[in-house]
Amino acid sequence: MHVLRPLHSGWSVRAAEPAAEVVAGREFPATVPGCVHTDLLAAGAVPDPFLDDNETRLHWIGRTAWWYETTFDADGLDGDRVDLVADGLDTVATVVLNGVEVGRTANMHRGYRFDVTALLRPAGNELAVRFDSAYGYAERVRDEVGARPNAYDEPFQYIRKMACNFGWDWGPTVVTAGIWRPIGLHAWSQARLAEVRPVVTVSGDTGRVELHVVLERATDAPATVAVVVDGREATVDVPAGATRATVPVEVPDVRRWWPRGYGDPHRYEVEVTLRAADGTALDTWRRMIGFRSVELDTTRDEDGSRFVLKVNATPVFVRGVNWIPDDAFVTRVDRGRYAERIGQAVAAGVNYLRIWGGGRYESDDLYDLADELGVLVGQDFPFACAAYPEEEPLATEVAAEAREQVVRLMPHPSLVMWVGNNENIWGYHDWGWREELAGRTWGEGYYLHLLPRIVAELDPTRPYWPGSPYSGDPALHPNDPAHGTTHIWDVWNTHDYRHYGTYRPRFAAEFGFQAPPVYATLRRAVGDDPLTPESPGVLHHQKATGGNDKLARGLRGHFPAPATFDDWHWATQLNQARAIAYGIEHFRSLKPLCMGTIMWQLNDNWPVTSWSTIDGDGRRKPLWYALRRAYAERLVTIQPRDGVPALVAVNDTPAPWRAGLEVRRVSFDGGARAKATVSVEVPALSAVTVPLPPDVATPDNGAAELIVADGDGGRAVWFFAEDVDLAYPRPVVDVVARPVHDLQGGVDLEITARTLVRDLAVFPDRLDPAATVDDLLITLLPGESVTLRVHGAAEADPAAWSSAPVLRSANDLVVR
Repeated sequence: MHVLRPLHSGWSVRAAEPAAEVVAGREFPATVPGCVHTDLLAAGAVPDPFLDDNETRLHWIGRTAWWYETTFDADGLDGDRVDLVADGLDTVATVVLNGVEVGRTANMHRGYRFDVTALLRPAGNELAVRFDSAYGYAERVRDEVGARPNAYDEPFQYIRKMACNFGWDWGPTVVTAGIWRPIGLHAWSQARLAEVRPVVTVSGDTGRVELHVVLERATDAPATVAVVVDGREATVDVPAGATRATVPVEVPDVRRWWPRGYGDPHRYEVEVTLRAADGTALDTWRRMIGFRSVELDTTRDEDGSRFVLKVNATPVFVRGVNWIPDDAFVTRVDRGRYAERIGQAVAAGVNYLRIWGGGRYESDDLYDLADELGVLVGQDFPFACAAYPEEEPLATEVAAEAREQVVRLMPHPSLVMWVGNNENIWGYHDWGWREELAGRTWGEGYYLHLLPRIVAELDPTRPYWPGSPYSGDPALHPNDPAHGTTHIWDVWNTHDYRHYGTYRPRFAAEFGFQAPPVYATLRRAVGDDPLTPESPGVLHHQKATGGNDKLARGLRGHFPAPATFDDWHWATQLNQARAIAYGIEHFRSLKPLCMGTIMWQLNDNWPVTSWSTIDGDGRRKPLWYALRRAYAERLVTIQPRDGVPALVAVNDTPAPWRAGLEVRRVSFDGGARAKATVSVEVPALSAVTVPLPPDVATPDNGAAELIVADGDGGRAVWFFAEDVDLAYPRPVVDVVARPVHDLQGGVDLEITARTLVRDLAVFPDRLDPAATVDDLLITLLPGESVTLRVHGAAEADPAAWSSAPVLRSANDLVVR
């Protein structure tokens, strides 16, 4: 038998000497799992680093050594062995039990197990973990192996720790330390299941899972491994002294796991039991698996090289988002928060999460939810934006963590791709690294040799791709849009978002545009009075170099320079939504040439101006609503073809679609200039382009007309000029607010346009920070109405719903 006893209570934390005055000589209650920042915050010893510029006054925490200590009893732990099991220590740790050092660690991404059988006493055991400064360790390694280039002036590539802990162009510098994953005692006898590796395949109607089992032994006694899948059992005897066994199980008439939109994400429970010769259960392993195939089609064609993800032999257009850690303090992200965030992604039409390489190997909670929801996941190995040394002590750590994490995550059917790194191959080629490195290692050996070898050995059913971006061939430029995956960052950094229209990528794995967070989030985090784009707190919560200048440049040619903070906030949020929708709809219209878009980024890890869709407090920016339209399974969009607007119907579903549409050219006063009825037959998983009749596509007065396409795919609009060049009317609407009398409560807003109103938006958080609205960015012609449901809104003056800053439109940014 085996016994697991968590050690999560009674912990305290104190600073090792020397220490800052605020913590010197003091001891604080500690939460395990957790980290020192959150423990000090809970104790009231430090201010919240997410507010104003408090972060800058707390950098000393990352340069301090810390002791975590507890006492526990160990009575009743009978077994041949008792191990201290630490699933995650962050990061440079020395573990001491009853005055005896039992181990040292230097990798946040690994778990550790220490035999403490001889050290335990029935009562009064003293466990201490010292965490030395991650800065100190990383800087020593840097001095030993030689400095290498990276994107930020921080030593994150010299330690196996979440890189964005050291700050990023969207995140705070909060270099954490602590017991960040569960810790406890494991008592066991004879043998235990040290590793279970399910290799899952499917052929026709038959599923097959091979369970590759590794035992750790306390004795050499024979044992038996029994596997049960869907009521089918297979057993293999393990001879005395042997430590490995393989147990195959076949499941006939299998129900496949499908990504959302293609079928049900069906899963099966697998139970592996290790038994002694007398039948006594020694250890058990349970997981949910899914039977599905996955492959990457990267064959050459006349346009370059394909990059097509196929699940169960079916091509999937990836409607993706990049995922970063959802909190700078990752231990605060529980299953409920993962469910909320992934639920927000799914509600926006997302079918793919890319786990970005500057974070972590994500939690089983995230993957389990993705499995359940049919969301595909690509996991970067944690290397980002830096030249990584391949010397010791890092090389051994990288190999060990990769082996552990591949085995941990491979049961999850949602995981469909391993990716070697984020932007490091591109950096080596284009960012001046090659010259600076002068022949020193930079990670190429990891991405092109070590990691693919480990994946091929342990997880042969999943594709591995060396980097994002990567062209698939060392002879090609790594960010060639015609081959493999592409990152598009000239848009935002230097170019207007209309430049997306010049790209014909095979797979756009990163592209993004910034905007500030929702007003209620910004106001909670920043105490500036007044708020301005350049006020100190707002600037501190803008981490991108030149970020506000790029926001201003991004508005040029679209909107006049904002006159007030409220106009700036609305204009930049609207411009972000427009930019990303413009890019996604263009890329989707190129299907099947382009077979994936992964926009940067879904989420934030604190309140900040960034590229996110959902801000650091979990609120949806206007971009979220634009993304929901752009990522609809069936999309109608109007795109330029040879300088003339044309209709494109995109069908990502496995069923054919007949799209019936009424297309009109109308003047801003609502008068019809031309119209046509269009019926488009769109095969499954396809896109069809239909030219518009010349009288619909050609304006009489481009400054005062638009094209409107209404039908099965919702409404698509086309304006013949940019906002600054349009003769918008001053927006006039009637708003009727009616209380909602149900369990959720709220307000229904019936809004009727008396003029053309473009991108109508209601911001209820301006009245109540808890309030949300069900839709945003709606274009109404004169006389049209829409009813918006506001959830969680307190009673408000009816007039408040009818004016800025609550009610906004594109018109009021231009017509003042």
